[in-house]
Amino acid sequence: MRLAFVGKDPDSNPTGSPTVYRTDREGWRVTDPEALAQMDIPGGETAVEIPDRMIQFFRQEGRDAGNG
Repeated sequence: MRLAFVGKDPDSNPTGSPTVYRTDREGWRVTDPEALAQMDIPGGETAVEIPDRMIQFFRQEGRDAGNG
């Protein structure tokens, strides 16, 4: 699996979570030990993969306040 760092939430302290990485595969919960070893994940947290086709649902442009 290829893993590429995209960015961290600049307003989250002290750890900068959430953090976004991009992979070359689709999946949900990341369980691959090699992939997890490349990420700095705080204890009690995990990583999930979001397919590129789902990114459109994370954009806030055009959304009404309070509607997600």
